[in-house]
Amino acid sequence: MSDIRKPADEYVVIRHRPGYRLRRTLILLVFTVVAAVAGYAAGLAQGGFRFSSAEATNEVLAQDVDALQDQFRKARQQLVNLERGRAIDEQAMREARNTIVGLETRIAELEADLTFYRNIMAPSETSKGLQVDSFMLVAARGDSTYRFKMVLTQVGNNNSFITGQVAINVIGTLGGEREVIALRDLSEDIEDLGVRFRFRYFQDVEGTLVLPGDFEPLEIQVVAQAQGSNASKAERTFDWTKLTES
Repeated sequence: MSDIRKPADEYVVIRHRPGYRLRRTLILLVFTVVAAVAGYAAGLAQGGFRFSSAEATNEVLAQDVDALQDQFRKARQQLVNLERGRAIDEQAMREARNTIVGLETRIAELEADLTFYRNIMAPSETSKGLQVDSFMLVAARGDSTYRFKMVLTQVGNNNSFITGQVAINVIGTLGGEREVIALRDLSEDIEDLGVRFRFRYFQDVEGTLVLPGDFEPLEIQVVAQAQGSNASKAERTFDWTKLTES
């Protein structure tokens, strides 16, 4: 029984080589340094390539930016020029439109004047002598104040003056009752019950009238009476609504 060996009693024999571990450590160290140097050199070379490529790209981009900025400046200047041109065109258009409106208004006035004088100088057989040509009303300060203008004409025979008086009345309702108010009672510009006139071709009577607060105007009645050798009478009634609707 004493001759049998147990596993724990077995031994391994290793050859003893002095300096082996030290040499292996030095070799690994040298290999590591060489690998590090080689990697650094490769990285430096690669990094230098990337730097040169980025620098070239940067130059191209800078040129593109300059070109775009130049195009932007030109486009902005064109926009400013177009806006200025449009403003000038709009102003010229407004001035031309205003001029046209003014000319059309003036032409209408001249045509009305021409018709007015033509009727005076070359009337029809039924419209000779003293005439109540027109009556105009324009609202002034507030609803109850109006500017008025009446025109008397002598049609046909204009060799001599015609004289006389004209009475102007405003007809309406006051408190539900029919009321006739003389223009003298409504206007500070008229002093007499009858306004005197003397003219060869035409005469204007104008001023301002103020209506009473509860008075509802309906018509304006004009009665002109010529005296002397050209004695004649002319009457005309104007609808208040038609006079004030324009």
